[in-house]
Amino acid sequence: MAKRMAIIALHGSLDAAYPPLIIGTAAAAMDMEVAIFFTFYGLEIIKKGKADKLQVSPIANPAMPQPVPGLSVPNILGVLPGMTAVATGMMNGWMKKANVAKLSELLEMAIESGVRLIACQMSMDVMGIKKEDLIDGVEVAGAAAFIEFAADDAIALSF
Repeated sequence: MAKRMAIIALHGSLDAAYPPLIIGTAAAAMDMEVAIFFTFYGLEIIKKGKADKLQVSPIANPAMPQPVPGLSVPNILGVLPGMTAVATGMMNGWMKKANVAKLSELLEMAIESGVRLIACQMSMDVMGIKKEDLIDGVEVAGAAAFIEFAADDAIALSF
């Protein structure tokens, strides 16, 4: 059985930020070495003050449950002003009701449990993000550093 998990987080939306952190912290709790590589929009997750402000879009998200069960809301309504806020509020409400930790808390748990949070240097350069823009505990490295970690019999996942 692999004792390493290598996760790539490349999306910065609320719904895409939870899986790498939940799976990463669970793997760390199972005594696995874990590294999460944040690239492109995934960098939003590890920016100071951003984790709990991420949003989810109702557009192009056909699996998103309807706000009123049994009442089908046309996807086109997602383009109306305020619908992203509504979708984000719904998802945050579901997470709170299910006692799921906030993203900022999951990031703290990840750091405390030894999960390596690696920000992609190239993506940072492309997007104009500086090391000081990131939360404490994040290392900055290139793809080669992540590949070196992942190449040592790691389970590899991408979100």
